[in-house]
Amino acid sequence: MAGQGKGRGPLVADRRYPAGGGTRGGGGGKGAPPRREARSRRRTRRSPAPRRARRGPIGWIIALVAGLVLLIWRIIWGVGWRLGLAVALILAAAVTFYAVQLPAVSSLLDGRARGSVTLLDRSGQSFAHRGEQFDLTRADEVSPFLVNAVVATEDRRFWWHPGVDPLGIAGAIRINLSQGRGPLHGNGGSTITQQTAKLLCLGRPYDPTKWDSEAAYEADCRQTTLWRKVQEMVYAMAMEVAYTKDEILTIYLNRAYLGGGARGFEAAAQRYFGHSAAEVSPAEAAMLAGLLQAPSTYAPTGNLARSQGRARVVVGLMEEQGYLTPAQAAEAREHPADLSPQARSGSGGYFADWAMEQGPDFFTRNTTEDVVIETTFDPRIQRAAEEALSNVFETQVSAGSQAQAAILVMSADGAVRAMVGGRDLRASGAFNRATQALRQTGSAFKPFVYAAALDQGISPWSMVDDAPLTIDVRGSGPWSPRNYDGEFKGPITLVQALAESRNIPAVLVSEQAGRQAVAQVARMFGLGGDLAAGPALALGASEATLIDMTGAYAGILNGGSSVTPYGIRSLRLEGDATPLMDQSGGIGERVIREEADRELIWMMNRVIEQGTGQRARISGWQLAGKTGTTSAARDAWFVGFSADYVVGVWMGYDDNTPLRGVTGGGLPAEIWRQTMERVLAGMTPTPLPMREPSGTGAGFVDPGGILAEGWGEPGAALGTTDPAVDAALREAFGPPGGGDSSADAIDRALEAIFGPPQ
Repeated sequence: MAGQGKGRGPLVADRRYPAGGGTRGGGGGKGAPPRREARSRRRTRRSPAPRRARRGPIGWIIALVAGLVLLIWRIIWGVGWRLGLAVALILAAAVTFYAVQLPAVSSLLDGRARGSVTLLDRSGQSFAHRGEQFDLTRADEVSPFLVNAVVATEDRRFWWHPGVDPLGIAGAIRINLSQGRGPLHGNGGSTITQQTAKLLCLGRPYDPTKWDSEAAYEADCRQTTLWRKVQEMVYAMAMEVAYTKDEILTIYLNRAYLGGGARGFEAAAQRYFGHSAAEVSPAEAAMLAGLLQAPSTYAPTGNLARSQGRARVVVGLMEEQGYLTPAQAAEAREHPADLSPQARSGSGGYFADWAMEQGPDFFTRNTTEDVVIETTFDPRIQRAAEEALSNVFETQVSAGSQAQAAILVMSADGAVRAMVGGRDLRASGAFNRATQALRQTGSAFKPFVYAAALDQGISPWSMVDDAPLTIDVRGSGPWSPRNYDGEFKGPITLVQALAESRNIPAVLVSEQAGRQAVAQVARMFGLGGDLAAGPALALGASEATLIDMTGAYAGILNGGSSVTPYGIRSLRLEGDATPLMDQSGGIGERVIREEADRELIWMMNRVIEQGTGQRARISGWQLAGKTGTTSAARDAWFVGFSADYVVGVWMGYDDNTPLRGVTGGGLPAEIWRQTMERVLAGMTPTPLPMREPSGTGAGFVDPGGILAEGWGEPGAALGTTDPAVDAALREAFGPPGGGDSSADAIDRALEAIFGPPQ
């Protein structure tokens, strides 16, 4: 065996890596791998290849979905961060664009397109406002309670956010959706800065050529579309860049509308509480802040209880956010804010509306300036009229009655002191029955008939026959007036005829004086318009307003001169001492002789003392007046005066429904008396400027001068067809067209017919 293989030894595998770590064919050469690594490789070569795991259908689906999600995420992320960067750059550019254009804060505080009018009463106290009142203030000048109330109510994170509050927006959307509204309808989540941006209309000023009215402009500014909301947010952030928080709050405090015609918190504090916004208490601050949600709804002058209820909610928010201590909050709840006496009265709305119409439009209804108007208005007298009206309707008128009434009080020179234009005593901008309602005057017109007669020299003691009368009216045929009571009293004096408001004597006196003369006297006393052309003129068939009737009676009181009712004493711009216009009285030209006027006043005094106006009597006072009731009792009047004041009362339905059981000597006289009693309270009685006429039976009323020119049909002069009367007249005056027609002759004829005067 040893010799086999030509001397070669047995075949043995070479030790590739000898012990000691040498290289192949020698020991210890450099670069030889460790023995451990060699063994590892041998084991690797010997190990069988692992089997690949097989995926099932679910595994493949999961893998596919995961891959798609990953792919979509990579796409979204890749697009999203680029898009976000682009949006951020655009937003930054937009914010910068707006920010650099924003004007100085001082130019943004008064955003009104029109000015305001403040009306002062006769003692210089404000009682009404028109337009939008504005008084400048700043955030660091108002009460801290007010700032805290506004922040707590409108934007609790105001001091920290950059103009937009994402948390507030998210919360508002959640509330809107939970209540079934659209995400942008209802709660808006707007910050104070965003609200200020909306108040500024995103920097767009009012342009009358673009918008039909200021209301249309404001409606456009309040639009809540998605695009408008985006613009609002950008503008708000620009404001945060350009202005400080105090400056933004200052703009907001000055431009917010708070009801009652008040623009800004300073004007509102003055309007409702009578003092500055720097002095408001926690309760008052809460009430003012509460108005922001719905100014017209929560205005305390409209509904104080509702406004106080809203204020309690604001007090709770202030306490919750640490702006009020529990003790302060309890005090505010226990003693809620109340209105000042001027704001609480709420009276004078009808007067204020009328006064605004008396001045020039460019200083009243369409003023661009802040105007102060001093008026003739007297709050004490206004309360007297309102209390009288309320008391009569509450105690003497059927519940549910829709009848209306109006009262007007003025001085003898025409200065209007009080005005009630309807039963709604707090109305403003409503139909004013004292100045706008044209109504038939009825017997309240009769004093002007007798004024014309007295001015022509006819004596109050002259006789007139209260007997059936028929007049042939051209174009209308026979007309036969009737007395209210349906009775005839025969020959009576003019004094008695007026006191008892007899219709037939009034017609005869009118015919005697001449219709044209009666109409002329009425017009000169202030009763314009279309006066009736026929004999019905004497019975008040014409229409007039209460203010015109009261003004005409004021002309009788002041001695027989015309009077123009007025309410404005002076008008000036706020801050200026020199008036732009003023007026000291409304007395005009003389209408009738003073002697005739004094006799007429005496006759009208008999109306109250002995006639149809006895319900208007006031013990210890000399008063004069006249009742008036129109056809079918559609209108009832009482107009009269003391030596100091003239009061006119009208009562009726707006739709001309006849009154039931009401005449001028009834409820209107009662309202008149109660008004006058309150007006005269505490005053010393002053005698009327009247004169009792001398003599008795000073002649007979001769309609149309029939006695002098021929009386035609038998008894025409007396309104009767009695042949005996005609014969007596012929005997006294001779044949028609001749004879003695003097007053003495007429007296003799009357005495022969009727006996001595009564």
